[in-house]
Amino acid sequence: MVNGVGEGCAQLSAVADAVLYEGYLLYPYRRSSAKNRVRWQFGVLLPRDWVEREGPVTPGISGSADSWYQQTECLLRVRHGDAAVRVRVRYLQLQYKQVEAADGGGGHRPVESLRTADGITRLSFEEAVPRETELVLSLAELSGDGRTFFVGAPAGEDHEPLPAGAGRTVRRRREVRAATTVVAEPLAPQLYRLRVRTENSGEAQDPGAPRGAALGQAMLATHTLLAGDGVEFVSLIDPPASLAEHARGCRNAFTFPVLGGAPPQAAGGEDGATGAFVLSAPIILPDHPQVAPESPGDLHDAAEIDEILTLRTMLLTDEEKAEARATDPRAARILDRVDTMPPEVFARLHGTIRSLTPAQAPPADRPAWWQEGGDDGLAPTTDTVLVGGVPVGGGSRVRLCPRGRGADAQDMFLEGRTAQVAAVFHDVDGSVHLAVTVDDDPAAELHGWYGRFHYFRPDEVEVLDGADAPGPVRPPRPHSPRPARPADRPERGRSDAHA
Repeated sequence: MVNGVGEGCAQLSAVADAVLYEGYLLYPYRRSSAKNRVRWQFGVLLPRDWVEREGPVTPGISGSADSWYQQTECLLRVRHGDAAVRVRVRYLQLQYKQVEAADGGGGHRPVESLRTADGITRLSFEEAVPRETELVLSLAELSGDGRTFFVGAPAGEDHEPLPAGAGRTVRRRREVRAATTVVAEPLAPQLYRLRVRTENSGEAQDPGAPRGAALGQAMLATHTLLAGDGVEFVSLIDPPASLAEHARGCRNAFTFPVLGGAPPQAAGGEDGATGAFVLSAPIILPDHPQVAPESPGDLHDAAEIDEILTLRTMLLTDEEKAEARATDPRAARILDRVDTMPPEVFARLHGTIRSLTPAQAPPADRPAWWQEGGDDGLAPTTDTVLVGGVPVGGGSRVRLCPRGRGADAQDMFLEGRTAQVAAVFHDVDGSVHLAVTVDDDPAAELHGWYGRFHYFRPDEVEVLDGADAPGPVRPPRPHSPRPARPADRPERGRSDAHA
């Protein structure tokens, strides 16, 4: 493998691993933490009958919405006749870890925790097993209906005895049924639209079961890696002018593809608008994402900021660290890395300047977080949207009512709280979100100044009596393949130590 290609593939795999475990285990990494009981928020593909028990899902690129399918469409150009596409579908399969104590009569009984003779406490917890299916397909066999292949995972049960006959650990996995279809549609000579559609094809054991019970049949953190032989992929974010119309014709659902590998200045493509790899992820990323070189390893925490999380982990008590180690092996590895981190490695986490472009103060009539010209025709602080027939916008007061299906884990803790709307944001998939600050948050004013908000859909809030926002109601924004800018996206992105 050519060195540049090998480096690009390794770089993209590192980003893909970060996506796979985004939010897998949240600081403080302990089972007792409430947020670690509400995980699995990105790229979740559940059985269709469970997802649609309340009606069809609305397609959009947001990977934080539960669905039964995920669709990637992107453009590729053929460089020579023996062209082939490499498709790799990756996800996590839920695994229930149950600790069982010996009952003295040759049997076992399930327990929440068990301390064994070696002084280690074992905890029952939900783990995850990485799954990956890769196929190499020639363009010739992808015409017409394309190719469909199985990407599911079998059910299984593993038993691990505990020391001194104290009991055992049982890990159980339910079957995940899923298939991926790959189609290449010719658009022009040497130009194709590649479609990769992954579906959860299983039937829910109980379509009316709560979400936690249905996750055993789900694909978690689902994403797709694409590479090729004799082909190059085209950026949907910044395509060449000659391909802009074709790029706008690509339809992505619950995922968004970006170029991977070397950054534009080293890629050698047309204006940096083409590349050898694609990562289609359930979180919005820029073209050519990469894990910051300062980051010594994953912290498995959504929107992680390595220095802060490392400092917080250092401050855990011995009892808290013991519980974290018993919660999950990945948590134990994080603690080991933090406890043995050399000072020079920790110092690198403090911050790195990657651009010397001078910062400009915003105009007096603009909030610090809004960029003039960032989105022509949009004015988040004055736009309004109808909620129950009432126009709601900046200054309106609402009560928060997160939807029961597909709600963000952190938003669930805000149910019933009152808040003030700061802005109305129109997302790239045509949906609308309200940016709010919570009334009883002592830092609400500071959050509002620099643009750190909670985001809710209009159907997730109730207008409080007497609350309104004058001004015209803006119609829905048409679909665009361009991802939202940092100021107007509700997605939880990665931090200074990750792309």
